[in-house]
Amino acid sequence: MNDSKTTVSEIKEFIRDFCTKRNWKMRVLNTAISVNLEAAELLEIFQWCDKSEAEKIARETDREHFVEELADVMIYCTQLAIACDVDIASAIEDKMRKNALKYPLD
Repeated sequence: MNDSKTTVSEIKEFIRDFCTKRNWKMRVLNTAISVNLEAAELLEIFQWCDKSEAEKIARETDREHFVEELADVMIYCTQLAIACDVDIASAIEDKMRKNALKYPLD
């Protein structure tokens, strides 16, 4: 799963398999809270930065911490989608279509 072309389905199956092997039961509320907590940690990395500093940190300075927090957010969001039986790829596509209407090209 190190390929940059990993699909959402592959990520979803990897997470589902990981949790199943450990007999972890994802509860919707706990998972939603975890998304919030991990996103807050991600924000904490940047909260005192100006825009250019935040860009630099995301690219290089504290990249390992940034990438871990970003992955945590994605893992919990995917678990939430699994728990709620949501096709996350379709949900993202639908949202991007709405965003394209809301923010059309100039």
